[in-house]
Order: sequence, then C-alpha cells, then structure tokens
Amino acid sequence: TLPGRDSTARGGRGRAIGGASPRLVPPRRGRRLERTYGFDDFANALTFVVALGTLSEAEFHHPDIRFGWGSCTVSWQTKKIAGLHENDFIMAAKTDALTG
Repeated sequence: TLPGRDSTARGGRGRAIGGASPRLVPPRRGRRLERTYGFDDFANALTFVVALGTLSEAEFHHPDIRFGWGSCTVSWQTKKIAGLHENDFIMAAKTDALTG
C-alpha cells in the first residue's frame, strides 16, 4: 500500500490503512485495485462488508473480500478480461465512499 494520508475513523466508520489511494497489485493474471480498511471491531467490519455486498449486487460488479476482526481487504478486478476496467475504478471510489 502506498504510504501517505490515512483518513481517520469516526463513530466506528472504516478508515483506509496505508494511504489515500488503492494500490495496484500485479497478481498472476492481470492487475487489481486493492485496499485494506480498518475498523474498531468485528461488528463494524461486518457492517461494511454487508453494505459493500449490497452495493455490488446493485451494480452487478463484485469484488474479492477478506475480512476479520478490525479489518477488511477489498480487491477489484474484472476477471473476464483478467485486468482493470473503468468499472473497477468507479466501484473502488464507491467503496471508499461507504467509509466516510
């Protein structure tokens, strides 16, 4: 993750960990946008995951999500093209908006 400006958590909302921008990750095939969000506890992380799932269903575009106590990592990639599409950047921005 890029070093830099972290947003601050307020009222249990998530905060980006490690920088202001999602990082580009070169996996085995293609690329993805990935960001880890921090939370005060498991319940807030779960609430974020449910909200992100609802948004993803509404937009018909779904990330890979890993979460546990106090954190959630979200990865956006268009698997059909094994890389990044404009929708991935849009959804990454909408994901950030859920935290703040």
